[in-house]
Amino acid sequence: MLDSSLFIGAAILIGLAVGSFLNVVIHRLPRMMEREWRAQCAELEGKPSPESGRYNLLLPPSQCPACGTRIRARDNIPVVSWLLLGGKCAHCKAPISPRYPIVEILTAVLSGCVAWRFGFGWSTAAVLVFTWTLIALTFIDADTTLLPDDLTLPLLWLGLLANAAGLMPGVSLRDAVLGAVTGYLALWVIYWAFKLATGKEGMGYGDFKLLAALGAWMGWKALLPVVLISSVVGAVVGIVLIILARRGREIPIPFGPYLATAGFMVMLAGHRLTGIFIPS
Repeated sequence: MLDSSLFIGAAILIGLAVGSFLNVVIHRLPRMMEREWRAQCAELEGKPSPESGRYNLLLPPSQCPACGTRIRARDNIPVVSWLLLGGKCAHCKAPISPRYPIVEILTAVLSGCVAWRFGFGWSTAAVLVFTWTLIALTFIDADTTLLPDDLTLPLLWLGLLANAAGLMPGVSLRDAVLGAVTGYLALWVIYWAFKLATGKEGMGYGDFKLLAALGAWMGWKALLPVVLISSVVGAVVGIVLIILARRGREIPIPFGPYLATAGFMVMLAGHRLTGIFIPS
């Protein structure tokens, strides 16, 4: 049996490396979507695509956003390189956002929590993928108010597959399917009720898909605590932003980060939390 402390330490180190990749996903995926949209619009208008060159999660290699210099491998070590360089580009000394090491540290810490909670096994591998996807969705939604289908839909299908394989303790495939359907429909109903009452859109379709994905992973019983926790946290943060940051009420506040945070909390807490709301 693998020593638990070694396993947790390995998960933390893997989390640091994955966090570095998640920074790429968070930065590039929305831009990849924009390029695709522009290319589709140009095609519909019968014009040549305005986009040139390959741009994906692997190409072109990472480079400084200020001077365009390619980042060397030794300057791309998670957290360590940022600290050694004083948070600046090695070439032009332009400041590099502290968000990069924050994402790496967050991914490492949450990966360690998952390893501690679920122990050595395939369940941990599955929940790590779940956690890493939620981190990417959280920061993309915070930046752009978008929850890309490229992440939410695979997360949903992976949740169903994980439960079909029996990887999620206490969640049957039936509960997972009901969770996916109920999660989507719950926010869909709220969306249309709010729109009919106010004429405004209170959330986006990406939120429906994210809650459906959470239901697919944790079953329908997890949906109530997820919605309640995310709503309370979102309301508190929204009020604070309006009062302290003087954020206008008309400026949309992304709901995805709160859904993701609540989903991770419920995943770690398991039946100890869902049982409070829906006794077995």
